Amino acid sequence: MTITTEKMLALEVEVPIASFRQSRAREYAESYPVPPPSTVYGMLLSIVGEMNRYKHCGTRLAIALLTQPQKSTVIRTFRRFKKKDIHDPSNARPDYQELLTDVRFIAWVDAGTDNSQLTLPERLEIAFANPAAINRFGGLCLGESRDLVNVVTLLPKSHQVKLLRWLVRDENGFLTLPYWVDHVGSKGTAWQRYLILEPSELSDPPESAWTVIQAS
Repeated sequence: MTITTEKMLALEVEVPIASFRQSRAREYAESYPVPPPSTVYGMLLSIVGEMNRYKHCGTRLAIALLTQPQKSTVIRTFRRFKKKDIHDPSNARPDYQELLTDVRFIAWVDAGTDNSQLTLPERLEIAFANPAAINRFGGLCLGESRDLVNVVTLLPKSHQVKLLRWLVRDENGFLTLPYWVDHVGSKGTAWQRYLILEPSELSDPPESAWTVIQAS
């Protein structure tokens, strides 16, 4: 099989239910209205079976919402390890969590300064052309392991989409989203401020929509 790799591609993603917990949320687990770039990057690594998240630093992502997800609130058990014994009942308590329903968006993936032998867009293209070549495990999720992805579609180059709600960088934006997360503490987490634009017929990512995935 001959595969012609590309430096940029677009994926349409559909997730029935998801929650993108705001980094500073405590007892009430509020959700961002859009998946943060760091979350989308993690999903893309999962698609190709890559466990080293530093592997494709320099990749650029652009995100545009196809829907305005509906928000609801549930009560669920959260674990906070206050005692060394993980089975200690005081480590678990019920709290409220926001959920988003009908999350659909398009993610553009550009190689950027990714200097891997095969860039992330190239590996994604190979994964769709020959899924048997990918060595991965577990369900594909967006954020929490519970929030399984329903469909990921590789869009053709000629595909045109109307009325996209672009996530764009803006120093005065009301959304502060992580594009790199420190999973040990918060010191190494990197943030960017964004706005979600009103629906428009702009079908290609504007320059302000691109976020470079880079460790801080």
